[in-house]
Amino acid sequence: MDQFGRVFDYLRIAVTDRCNLRCIYCMPEEGIDFARNEQLLSRAEILRVIRIAARLGVRKIRYTGGEPLLRKDILELIRGASQTPGIDSIQLTTNGIFLTDQAAELRQAGLDGVNISLDTLDAAKFLKITRRTGVAQVLAGMRAALETGFSSVKINVVAMRGFNDDELGDFVALTKDAPITVRFIELMPFDAHQIWKTGRYFGFDMIRKDLMNLFPDLIPATGSATEGLVFQAPGHAGKVALIPAYTRSICSTCNRVRLTADGQIRNCLYSTTEHDLRAVLRNGGSDEDVAQLLKTAMWLKLKDGWDAQNEHDPGVTHHERESMTQIGG
Repeated sequence: MDQFGRVFDYLRIAVTDRCNLRCIYCMPEEGIDFARNEQLLSRAEILRVIRIAARLGVRKIRYTGGEPLLRKDILELIRGASQTPGIDSIQLTTNGIFLTDQAAELRQAGLDGVNISLDTLDAAKFLKITRRTGVAQVLAGMRAALETGFSSVKINVVAMRGFNDDELGDFVALTKDAPITVRFIELMPFDAHQIWKTGRYFGFDMIRKDLMNLFPDLIPATGSATEGLVFQAPGHAGKVALIPAYTRSICSTCNRVRLTADGQIRNCLYSTTEHDLRAVLRNGGSDEDVAQLLKTAMWLKLKDGWDAQNEHDPGVTHHERESMTQIGG
């Protein structure tokens, strides 16, 4: 719990900062200064943190990256989390490229659901946004996830003015016959200085207005705490959600703890203050030491992402990360 009464029962763990794509809102074509293997948390360290967090009341785990399916022991990480008392939901966020081949094994290991990042349904635009080919593989991965029987399949779409704002209707059409949630997410300024200031920002209210123009009969629905608004088109099996990732209008209901691939606790996506959990794990810290750092880090969470972004406490070590892949998706 923090000073504002928010309760954190959802731990997002980045298991790698590497990715096989180079999305222009995340990192440059040449990549970034990726963490060395010895800087990343080991499987034993990750599962230890999960066990301790579960005893503190965490109930949901999400593995992220980078691209988490690049991690060779991802099945063991999922299996270990699924065997942890108290954990009742294990999710994974992926770009979907490798999902067709791995969906069945992931489900068998204990994965409950997947979020698939896909910003366009057009092959040429996919190449432009990711600097790689693969839209057909991602769509095949989505179908494989549905066929495998995950309890939750969601599509994460970073909405960008002048790029995919003309595809809103096409994405909503994906929900016609499939029980998926398509989530339109505001662009965020963690793109290694590539496109944030190019006029691509497509805000929450603008997305909602355009959706309402296309589908005036959208029905309000329910969703997760992350989803600022959730709708369902009449007769559609799935849902549509809007996430105010930059507007930050849902901070009061935040329930997430973020652990970076190199072992730092970030109590807010926009904060540059980090709490070094890796040092505690590797310097002989007890389970109680780990638990205390988790509790302290979250107690110190600021009121919202705006306060976190503007924090300039000279008594705190600030760690600027230029790419979303260094923070965790």
